[in-house]
Amino acid sequence: MPVVGRDVLRVPRRLQLKHLAVIGLLAGSTGCATLPPAQMQKCLPSSREPVSVSTDGTSASTTFDVLTFNIEGLGWPARGKRGPALEQIRAALRQMDARGDSPDVVMVQEMFSKAAVRAVTGIGYPNMVFGPSRTQRKSLPGADRMGGPYRWKKGELGLHMVGSGLAILSRHPILETRSEPFGRRRCAGLDCLSNKGALYARVAIPGVPGAINLFNTHLNSQRSSRVSPRRHARAHRLQVDELGAFIAAVGDQDVPTILGGDFNMKDSAIRFERFRNVTEPFEIVQEWCTANPLPCDTRISWDGDEPWMDTQDLQLFESGSTVAMTPIRVEAVFDGSAGSPRLSDHDGFRVTYRVSWPTSVRSRTGSTEALPNCGGRDG
Repeated sequence: MPVVGRDVLRVPRRLQLKHLAVIGLLAGSTGCATLPPAQMQKCLPSSREPVSVSTDGTSASTTFDVLTFNIEGLGWPARGKRGPALEQIRAALRQMDARGDSPDVVMVQEMFSKAAVRAVTGIGYPNMVFGPSRTQRKSLPGADRMGGPYRWKKGELGLHMVGSGLAILSRHPILETRSEPFGRRRCAGLDCLSNKGALYARVAIPGVPGAINLFNTHLNSQRSSRVSPRRHARAHRLQVDELGAFIAAVGDQDVPTILGGDFNMKDSAIRFERFRNVTEPFEIVQEWCTANPLPCDTRISWDGDEPWMDTQDLQLFESGSTVAMTPIRVEAVFDGSAGSPRLSDHDGFRVTYRVSWPTSVRSRTGSTEALPNCGGRDG
């Protein structure tokens, strides 16, 4: 466990020892899940979705889908008896894979406990990346920081019990990955016990020129952080700035990009306003599908005119310079409907995208053309 920062040392020593003893107990009880090594495939499996070419031969397209899912993978005492539900998540994803109906990409949040790690590994995905880890430090220059006094009784200790809880699983090869924590003084309340940040993966999809960029994140909570609205709102604002800086540093505006995760902005117009300013020109899937109901098959019962305000779980997308991307279907998974039991305090949000490009476009260096065929379904 990291050394306690200077801010914690200002607390009376007797209270420090008592509180740190509790933190140590909690860390042990959560199992201090160790992240598995990344798996990045070196060959190209056969695609379940073939490439379609227009009748005039000038354009081509294919589809792929992305599930973002906060699996509520916290250990005791933050959450009790989550093991059976997490095992059910694992079994359900394995069954989807056996049916040939599993998502091409899964973005996971709150993978904190050992049971949570088990739930998302060994389920048929040949490519898996994780991070930031519990001890990972920032590599990019940071912007502003939270000011004191720090609420050490609420978890603002300057140390982390667990990592970010983020993972990206992919049926298609992950060519590159990188992660970046927000920093230990860019969080508020109990959220500071997790080393929250963002995870990037560059994925090669059979037939698609270039690649697709994926970003997964989990931003500071609101009331669950157990600090004042003013404080957790500032932490969220700082994290949005850090997320924008990370996307700018490792992303590419010429490459189609998807940003997904648990954004913790439900019913907060203030958080959304700041988020929109930083993430332009990304479009929110829920908002786009509401405005474009004909090309987007909406299989979710949305209440109200702004369904993107009614959830923490979002996906955003941006087309590339030559490869266009649009959502064509949205649906809920593990939402308590028939055949889809509710296994977390979040529903899974699954989006199918169509990517299209001129047939004259040739793949760039480092894309699928550089990969040999695996020879099997998943290599």
